[in-house]
Amino acid sequence: MTRLPQVDQQEESGLEDVVVRVYRCATVVKGGRRFSFGALVVVGDRSGHVGAGYGKSVEVPSAVDKGKSIATRAMFPVKLVGGTLPHRVVGRYGASKVVMVPASPGTGVIAGASVRAVLELAGVHDVLTKSYGSNTPKNLVRATINGLKQLISREEVEKLRGVSLAS
Repeated sequence: MTRLPQVDQQEESGLEDVVVRVYRCATVVKGGRRFSFGALVVVGDRSGHVGAGYGKSVEVPSAVDKGKSIATRAMFPVKLVGGTLPHRVVGRYGASKVVMVPASPGTGVIAGASVRAVLELAGVHDVLTKSYGSNTPKNLVRATINGLKQLISREEVEKLRGVSLAS
């Protein structure tokens, strides 16, 4: 069963959030089963800032709210060139690996649901991705974030090497 992530807009702060997945956990107690929920939430402003959070609670809405606040606190800037990435990058987390390749304008975001949520909310418009290994949404989101944190701009490369890169 394929679920589309739900997008919720927060007008006052300019941030949007996507609930990537809701997890249900059950513990067996004397009177039956007691359920708790976890929500994987991605928050971004679609212009270069994104974060992810995992909130847990006895009810789904409060788990989503906790996930939003955790994701908002975990936001970081993403270095972009136009609507794509500055270079090819591989993000890893656990048994998941996500390869992200810059694409020409008009390509769109070619990615699965978990990776797509992070990239779209970060403001990426054109990118090709491929995931290897575990396809768990938690790991894919964290691997994507790991890859985005590795991006460096052309100016930073020139400064680090002490040379001018010709285009």
